Amino acid sequence: MSDLAEPGKRNASGRTRAIVVALLLGVVVGLGLHAAGPAAVEGATRCATLLTGLFLRLVRMIIAPLVFATLVSGIGSLGDGTQVLRIGGRILLWFIVASFLSLVTGLLAANLLQPGVGFTVPTAAGDMGLAHAHFDPVEFVLHVVPTSIFDAMGRNDILQIVVFSVLFGLALPAAGKGAQRMILPWTAELARIMLRMTDMVMYAAPVAVFGSVMGSVAHSGIGILGMFGVFLCKFYGTLGVLWVLLTAMTFCVLGRRVFALARLLIQPILLGFATASSEAVYPLLVERLELFGVPDRISGFVLPLGYSFNLDGSVLFQSFGALFIAQAYGIHIPVGQQIAMVLVMMLSSKGIAGVPRAALVTLAAVMPQFGLPEAGLALILGIDHFLDMARTATNVLGNGYAAAVAARWEGELADHALEEGA
Repeated sequence: MSDLAEPGKRNASGRTRAIVVALLLGVVVGLGLHAAGPAAVEGATRCATLLTGLFLRLVRMIIAPLVFATLVSGIGSLGDGTQVLRIGGRILLWFIVASFLSLVTGLLAANLLQPGVGFTVPTAAGDMGLAHAHFDPVEFVLHVVPTSIFDAMGRNDILQIVVFSVLFGLALPAAGKGAQRMILPWTAELARIMLRMTDMVMYAAPVAVFGSVMGSVAHSGIGILGMFGVFLCKFYGTLGVLWVLLTAMTFCVLGRRVFALARLLIQPILLGFATASSEAVYPLLVERLELFGVPDRISGFVLPLGYSFNLDGSVLFQSFGALFIAQAYGIHIPVGQQIAMVLVMMLSSKGIAGVPRAALVTLAAVMPQFGLPEAGLALILGIDHFLDMARTATNVLGNGYAAAVAARWEGELADHALEEGA
């Protein structure tokens, strides 16, 4: 499937520059519209909704068939269940370590930086458009298994699609050589078509980036960034520490090649940062990893799992955001309870959908278990788009690293990868 990356290789640097220009232009135009008055802001919001919504819909229509095709093709080409279990077991261990590192980093940073001290808390919790549900381990386990694969695909429920696709891929050998000869080429070709569609859709990425950033800045203005500037700096700084730690972890496996991988991931990271949607970055991330030398059957197996189990930025936000709210309300959480919170969040964070505000919904589900008022979410909601941008960029980096690590562990990371001009 190496030829799939050719359009990406030819247009990578141009797309990256276009995304950066669109992001900066969105800030400038958004500030101008914000100053122009309410009518201009309303028009900007509607325009942003249209531009970003169309792009995300174009990408989402690709996700379900691409995940199914790449997983089934990847598992089927691995040959036997033993190899699947070996790769899956190793990478799940990596996910657990990365998630624990992310949660602890957020916890330590919040204790050290005290981001919630000095905030004026809301007096009531209005309707913030979030799901008000407690995390139930039984319900979570039941949710993992889809009642209908068509329903799961219609909702783009990545975790349920992964479960069905893995079982489908594992069942292929038992169905006989005839079934394998018929299904595997079909899924491989389906993946090729989906990636070609991805390359076409990505031409619209700069327009979506402009719309997303322009709409947010036009609505909120520079004032919201000034008011929450210190909190944003502390959160972004904490994510920066996590980036260093994740890079150090990956360096232990890849050596100096991790820096070449980081350069290749700049474009999907920028796209994830601007759109605040991990889902939107998935197809492009597959292409960039292939440039690094990660076989598509490895990335097709690891990335869908990562989108359910390895969202490092979203996981860090759970512990950091919970302590931020506790500090804002003057609630003291003992060390033992903080440890229990980390363990609960290790479970509740798995299966987070790669869409905007999913981490906020998950935090809302965990907070009541530790006596944190849901009204505290109003402190975060106003700037959650900017938080989600950084969370998503971190998720993309972590999953890109995980796929490369899995390829190296399997001895299938190509040494002739095109690492120049990332």
